[in-house]
Amino acid sequence: MPRPRRTFSWTPLLIAGLFVTSPLEARSQSAARVLTEENFRREPNGVVLARLSPGTPLSVVARSENWLQVDVEGWVWLNSLRTSDTEFDLVVSVADGENLRDGPSGNILGRLGEGVLLEELDRQPAWIQVRRRGWIWSASVDEATSGLGGASADVQALGPAARRPAGFVSVGDRGGPILTSPDWDTLAVAAPRSDVEVLAREGNWARVRLEGWMWMPAAEPPGGVGVDAPTALLPEDLIGDPDRYVGRAVLWDLQFISLQRAETIRTDFFEGEPFLLARFGGPDGPFVYVAVPPERLAEVEGLIPLERISVTARIRTGASTLTGTPIVDLLGLEKTR
Repeated sequence: MPRPRRTFSWTPLLIAGLFVTSPLEARSQSAARVLTEENFRREPNGVVLARLSPGTPLSVVARSENWLQVDVEGWVWLNSLRTSDTEFDLVVSVADGENLRDGPSGNILGRLGEGVLLEELDRQPAWIQVRRRGWIWSASVDEATSGLGGASADVQALGPAARRPAGFVSVGDRGGPILTSPDWDTLAVAAPRSDVEVLAREGNWARVRLEGWMWMPAAEPPGGVGVDAPTALLPEDLIGDPDRYVGRAVLWDLQFISLQRAETIRTDFFEGEPFLLARFGGPDGPFVYVAVPPERLAEVEGLIPLERISVTARIRTGASTLTGTPIVDLLGLEKTR
């Protein structure tokens, strides 16, 4: 099944992988590489400059909480660049952006967005070597100086007395990121050799469930900074700031209209992915798309048009590429009267 195409606009969810550091920790540059496809941003949680591929080499410059400041280098096709009148030398000038490669006509390291400013390092016929400094979510980066090796020697096979429960798999010796949905942003990072329950598969992607505990005192934290209640977010909040609330949970009362399957043109979905077309609050409310995971499809197939439902869902995007409609992933559903 093809993976959904994506734009340079989504924002990572800052709820997991909590690493305790100073606000801005300067450091000498060290080698690292990208573990999973991830956004490369102008500042922490800021404008997306590029989408980097797994294996892309990085030079780590500094750290700020869960973010790394890094330098990225590569080669770009000359015809896709023009001279910049800023402190940078070049700017990406083509509408759909351009590939960043590891050499002239080499392997693709990522995709630069239109308007991204770059520093020129070297030039060959038809190609320019460039560099850009920016920020990346630290959970998506391997900072090991020895490179990425295989399984460590202390990992032992499970014996007959320690068999893994049916439906569970190990994430492997290196662990791995857990995304909000296939090919989306990082939600959390599974520790090496942890076990997860597989609920469904879509091609090379597995929908998993991972249960655990995290420190979350009930009292309001110092400074009076509270946590938004799930019902505080409305569709108009998402449309007005589509990147801000990706991954947040909501509890919405909707009016079901129809169960549909996504066509190829709906690039925020997998082709053929089932989703509910619904209206928030009732017949006069804004439209909402509710993506339905395979294990819940039977639950929604019996819904009657115009029936009222209450859904618990996680925000996939605040505004779909095709229509600007909010898309949420279904977590739970109840029929209301």
